[in-house]
Amino acid sequence: MSEKEKYVNEVESIIDNMCLMDDDLMSRVFDENIEATQILIRNILQTDVEVVESKGQWNIKNELVDGRGIRLDIFARDSNGDYFDCEVQRRDDGADPRRARFNSSMLDTRMLMSSQKPKELKDSYVIFITENDYFDKCNPIYRINRTLESGEMFNDGSHIIYVNGDYQGDDDIGRLISDMKKRTTKGFNYKELEEGVKHFKENKEGRKTMCEAVERYAEKKYDSGREDGRTESKAEDIRALMKNLKCSAEKAMEYIGIPKSEYSNYMKML
Repeated sequence: MSEKEKYVNEVESIIDNMCLMDDDLMSRVFDENIEATQILIRNILQTDVEVVESKGQWNIKNELVDGRGIRLDIFARDSNGDYFDCEVQRRDDGADPRRARFNSSMLDTRMLMSSQKPKELKDSYVIFITENDYFDKCNPIYRINRTLESGEMFNDGSHIIYVNGDYQGDDDIGRLISDMKKRTTKGFNYKELEEGVKHFKENKEGRKTMCEAVERYAEKKYDSGREDGRTESKAEDIRALMKNLKCSAEKAMEYIGIPKSEYSNYMKML
């Protein structure tokens, strides 16, 4: 078998083993798929939300210079104008509460025009579907809302929800999680999710899209690794100069020709 054939087989195998807990597949299945997005949000919120807009991999830019933006796995809007950010978080560090807070604040900045007043803000929902039981309390869902000291709701319209991806109950959430983790294209509880997964795994055009996504990711990881290698090599050179010439890190970087704008990055490695 040639190297090219091995590579193609590896890409095909990756796609075959994907499930909706993989954000590359998830964001494509739910992109402009109102029915599937509605199933997802209704099961989590247990309300009859009417979704009118759904986007996968939606970027929100930060207007600050060098400000951090976010890319949402799924952005959705309902008929009431409420905003939803639905994310798969397979690692615990990706589900950090301050990340949820940041995502919530970025959603809010998109809601109002300059002529509108803050009281016109609609509700926003940040939903983290975690691989593990993040809070380790065995609950299927954790709802985070601000409250007064008395325990009464603050009612600012900001909602953060964690869905326990380790939950296996025989209820709406359990059935949804089961579908999210299914790696086949059959036996789903919700046909809207099954049809979406089937399109990207069995449909010729859909599968081609997934192949291209996997290949782009592989190239990015390769380029990143190669750059990391070059950076580490330069860091070793800096250490050697500092030792042999008894000079400062800044002077060693000057000798090597590293731009001053990159000094702080190398200082962290020394």
